[in-house]
Amino acid sequence: MIRGVDIVKGTCLLQKGQPYIVVEREFHTPGKGTAIARVKMKSIKDGSVLSLTIPTQQEVEDAVVDVHSCQYQYADQEYFHFMDGETFEQYEVPIEGMEYKKNYLQENESYDLTIWEDKVIDIKIPYKVVFTVAESENYVKGDTVSGAKKPIVTETGLTVNVPLFIKQGEKILVNTETNEYVERVNN
Repeated sequence: MIRGVDIVKGTCLLQKGQPYIVVEREFHTPGKGTAIARVKMKSIKDGSVLSLTIPTQQEVEDAVVDVHSCQYQYADQEYFHFMDGETFEQYEVPIEGMEYKKNYLQENESYDLTIWEDKVIDIKIPYKVVFTVAESENYVKGDTVSGAKKPIVTETGLTVNVPLFIKQGEKILVNTETNEYVERVNN
């Protein structure tokens, strides 16, 4: 059991015997009464979305899951392929339902896989990830409009708006929750 106040994005909860993963969580404190957590969850089995309002002191049933740190190998048409670095066990994770994560996965990097009843239900993408700029248009000296941005493409195919001074081959830090440029990374 987990209290409403302890629910965070990525928490697995059981509702109606089905596992749901929390995709959004917001706390609200009314003028009178107890604080509540507004939670939006996605079903791991069918992708349906469920919204709940949970008093922060109320307990709800959480799904017992295992988390394995695995190395991302590659993706084919249907699956992401991972390998556990300790046991060398292979995991095939269906791309369907997780298409948006494809551009955040980098080969040979480690990610936490959430497993429920011997099935991978989630790939934890770090909050911030370093990418190499694969495609970028050069700007002309003098194009110095304050806050001007241009789209670039990373080595994984992710498109991000960055400041004009970012060049091809440079490394940038990206916030994976908002898909926004954070800063240039110097090696």
